Amino acid sequence: MGGTIAGLAANPDQSPSNYKAGELELETLLKKVEGAIPGELKLVSQQLANIDSRDLSEDLLTLLGNTVKASLSQPDVQGIVITHGTDTVEETGFFLSATCGKLAEKLGKRVVVTGAMLPANAPQADGPLNLLDALKWVANPPESCPGGVFAVFAGKVCLARDLSKRHTSAFNAPLMDAPCSPLGLINPSWLSRLKAVEAASGEDLPIPTQQWPWVEILTSHAGARAQALKSLLDLGVEGLILAGTGFGGVHLAWMGALNQAEVKGTALVRASRTGAGVIQGNFVGDGLNCVSSGSLSAPRARIALQLALNAAKADKSLTWQDFFARIAVLPEFG
Repeated sequence: MGGTIAGLAANPDQSPSNYKAGELELETLLKKVEGAIPGELKLVSQQLANIDSRDLSEDLLTLLGNTVKASLSQPDVQGIVITHGTDTVEETGFFLSATCGKLAEKLGKRVVVTGAMLPANAPQADGPLNLLDALKWVANPPESCPGGVFAVFAGKVCLARDLSKRHTSAFNAPLMDAPCSPLGLINPSWLSRLKAVEAASGEDLPIPTQQWPWVEILTSHAGARAQALKSLLDLGVEGLILAGTGFGGVHLAWMGALNQAEVKGTALVRASRTGAGVIQGNFVGDGLNCVSSGSLSAPRARIALQLALNAAKADKSLTWQDFFARIAVLPEFG
């Protein structure tokens, strides 16, 4: 998909952080690790995009999801590794988990997302090792860990649904706050969490076939005004992720517009701008009828809401709240 792992810096020795993402083709990345790839693997590469992941689009997510599902269904495919930019890898990781995770689990195959924090020509580029580790994780014997959607960065592996970039430059930024384990050491507690999350989640949600539902993220802050919120409602936004303060509290100035949103049937999900912790129920006492995002960050909650709204349009027997709970409200483990 491109990203920093395929990026090049103009002056890598002096300014490795000054680079352009998505410059190298996937075949070039594979050549950097070809001597260390496990011998039993036969690699088939496919370049779906070569972008800076900050420019990720919903159309590209649809393309990626459909390609992953089609590839998983091929009997001669053991697993899939996806190279991706880290800026929006949490959205992609959650999307793939929600739309392809149960299929991967059922087939006993692993989908692995990886990337890099430094461009490919930086002296300490982390991309080649991350890519190699991801390939090795796919090649692990099936009995070592169930199938599913994972992420590999900085020598560790986590569930892709748990990705959330929490640092601008640390090598392990995408999984800094995610429950994870070192590659090759699957501790019992992490494996138990994996199995419990897989058991609690329902069937894969459908990938949107046309335009995705329009959902925006609004962050509450000092001096917040209602004008932007009102404009979005007037323009027909279908859902809002409210990244509130603390337990998800929103500014008093928003309350009138949010009450109007409830009347209009706009989907509202309460998240937190803090970056960590769990939102459960309406502890803030503002009276808003919001669905809670659980442990999901605002970007992941947005993807979850889009998929839930899309699923509810196709299956009238369930509400978007039902579908949202299926993929977002899962057991929490310490």
